[in-house]
Amino acid sequence: MTDRDRAASCQGPYGGEGDPGDCGDPARFEVARHRRTPLRVCPVHLGPSLLLADAVLWPPVVILIR
Repeated sequence: MTDRDRAASCQGPYGGEGDPGDCGDPARFEVARHRRTPLRVCPVHLGPSLLLADAVLWPPVVILIR
C-alpha cells in the first residue's frame, strides 16, 4: 500500500499513531486535532472519532474531503 492509498483510507475511530486501524473504507472527513495531524475518517467512524480520538478540538472542526 502506498502513502497515497494510506492517506485515502479511514484512520478511525481512534487515530493512534502508527496504528493502521481496522477500517479499510475510504476517508470522507478530516477531523482537526490539537498539535497532531488531522484524522481522516469514513462516515461510520466520524461520530466515534469526535468522542474518542485523542486531541480532537472542541468545538470540533470537521472538513469534507471528498
